[in-house]
Amino acid sequence: MSNTDSGITFDRDDLHWLVAELRSDHAGETGAVAIYQGILTVTRDRDLRDFAERHLLTEMGHLARLSEELPLSKQSRLLPIWKVAGFLTGAIPACFGTAAVFITIDAVESFVESHYQSQIQRLAECGETEVRALLNSCLLDEVKHRDEARHLGPDEISIPGRCWQWLVGAGSDFAVSLARRY
Repeated sequence: MSNTDSGITFDRDDLHWLVAELRSDHAGETGAVAIYQGILTVTRDRDLRDFAERHLLTEMGHLARLSEELPLSKQSRLLPIWKVAGFLTGAIPACFGTAAVFITIDAVESFVESHYQSQIQRLAECGETEVRALLNSCLLDEVKHRDEARHLGPDEISIPGRCWQWLVGAGSDFAVSLARRY
């Protein structure tokens, strides 16, 4: 696969579905950057700020790498919405404290892990290696983020916390379906 001024071109015609997938990944990483910006806007907790700053740098790296693969003309037209949604997904739980943030990050990264794994599997079946390597690299970081949040979060998640996790997962799934198209 190569990136050109007119958009992504593929060596094989059967990989055109990948543009929509990369659009959703780029939108997701845009949202992830905004999540950590939302956390940092609200929290004053030094440990949580350190957590968010470290993860923000990683997500910014993912976004930069995906931006290199996906020309501006192919990116989601809904990026402003993903930025606002991401910011609120970070800022709202930060208003409730560190446990709520870690529950949120666990939910987001659990969704992302599943999302990337399904794309990686499909790319493996197609024999595409370049994008698969990029997504594998991102996936490893996302799993580390999830595991760190899970380790730092509460041992038991309350019913409202589980409802929030479901809402975050459902919202992420809905966002992916929109980003693939727009």
